Amino acid sequence: MSKLREKRRKSRVPVLSAAEAVQMIPSGAVVAFTGAGGGIVEPTELILALAERYRNTKAPQDLTLMAMTGLGDRGDRGLSPLAQEGLCRRAIIGHWGQSPRIAEMAERNEIEAYNYPQGVMCQMYRAAAAGQPGVLTHVGLHTFLDPRQKGAKLNDRTTEDMVSLTEIDGKEYLFYRAVCPDVSIIRASTADTEGYLTMEDEITPMDVYPLAEAAHNNGGLVIAQVHQLVKKGTLHPKRVVVPGYLVDAVVVVPDQPQLYGTPVSKFISGDLIADDSRQEALPLTERKVIARRALMEASPGDVGNLGVGIADGIGNVANEEKVGEFITLTTEHGAIGGVTLQGIAFGASVNMKAVIDSASQFDFYDGGGLDICYVSFAEVDQMGNVNVHRFNGKIMGTGGFVNISQNSRKIVFCGTLKSGGLRTKVGEGKIEILQEGRFVKLLPEVEEITFHAKEAVKSRKEVWYVTERAVFRMTETGIELCEIAPGLDMERDVIQHMGFRPQIAKQVKTMDARLFESQPMNLKQDWVKKYGELD
Repeated sequence: MSKLREKRRKSRVPVLSAAEAVQMIPSGAVVAFTGAGGGIVEPTELILALAERYRNTKAPQDLTLMAMTGLGDRGDRGLSPLAQEGLCRRAIIGHWGQSPRIAEMAERNEIEAYNYPQGVMCQMYRAAAAGQPGVLTHVGLHTFLDPRQKGAKLNDRTTEDMVSLTEIDGKEYLFYRAVCPDVSIIRASTADTEGYLTMEDEITPMDVYPLAEAAHNNGGLVIAQVHQLVKKGTLHPKRVVVPGYLVDAVVVVPDQPQLYGTPVSKFISGDLIADDSRQEALPLTERKVIARRALMEASPGDVGNLGVGIADGIGNVANEEKVGEFITLTTEHGAIGGVTLQGIAFGASVNMKAVIDSASQFDFYDGGGLDICYVSFAEVDQMGNVNVHRFNGKIMGTGGFVNISQNSRKIVFCGTLKSGGLRTKVGEGKIEILQEGRFVKLLPEVEEITFHAKEAVKSRKEVWYVTERAVFRMTETGIELCEIAPGLDMERDVIQHMGFRPQIAKQVKTMDARLFESQPMNLKQDWVKKYGELD
């Protein structure tokens, strides 16, 4: 596409309405958005204005939509309003499930669809800004991202090869071709009249700066949605996230929420520290059982990652057990320490120790900095391979899963043994299965590979698969059943609900009864006995 940006001769940045700003987007453009689920750093008004423009005028057409991770509420928000026939030709998205209307178009083969890992996408924006051809990395080898499998393609309509395999000094790498945005649509808290942006009320800087720089340096446009406008030169220079010369237009939204439908919380922005001494405990369900058992795999001093889904309650459990201060849990959104919100607002945290940009967080992850990670699974097969990105005909996407699970020293996969209507009763040291789930999740072979077990074995990773009624571990020859919940029968309650017969440990342990009791487990006391005084 030809250069869209003309050099701004005046210092004052144009202040436009959302409807005026999206008029700048031409047909055929590559349009990239910041944001994450629940409305985190999402330029909602600009997305809605673009959707409305297309409904009324059928322009712009044939856009390529890009997003580092999943925007939306797993329903009709996020990028879902842009799921209109003719508006989108191609989408390159880190996580698709938050905006299911776009995912459904890909499932119906109506658009070209790629799924890059979240870490690769934010690093790709930096590469595009620096004039580099793409990202060279080990992330994704032997998974669906590898061109020997799917090459990151999600449907039959998608044919262009964007990922290639190469070798350097005898080691294999994947090369993800950079895609330069023609238009970057970003969000911040405050803009001054020269376009300088700060993010004091936002949850995380995410990919805002590299996305703005990528579009600008490649002759594209940068449109910023903000909460307020102030006089030029009045912003503290150390709080500026995006310099004004990168910004081509500002849209002021006075009632811009921090998350969907919620006012700004100074606890979530990090300005205030919440009193967690009276934190309400999570309800005793199968989710809490899994979170508790997963947490037992940590040790004092660990730096870990929490993934979205069933693992997102582990931070709450750590605080309840009085061990939260002795481990550092992070999220791919950039939070370090603290406790993340759950559900669609995952990534918004309170009581963080630090918040950094997403690309830097993934540098740490990709380089092997994590001691442990907690990530969910959708499907597991008998060899220990995991699928989270596409199953049962539905496209969900990887998010940061591949970066995190491939590079952590210890991986704890979390999920129920079955899904779809599963109901349980937990209490008094046991779990009862009141209604079985309809869907088998442990299968002879996964549909596609998001985590490659054989490579993890080669790398001597320690890998666990934690469910509400049994615990498995990865071995060189497949997964092994090593723990079962108190009172359950191995054949009737576990193996009959799997698609294969697992290896059985020589001595199958009973899961700790404290996992299934209402009171805290006193995990801190266990740690003191094992590791010595912690304070």
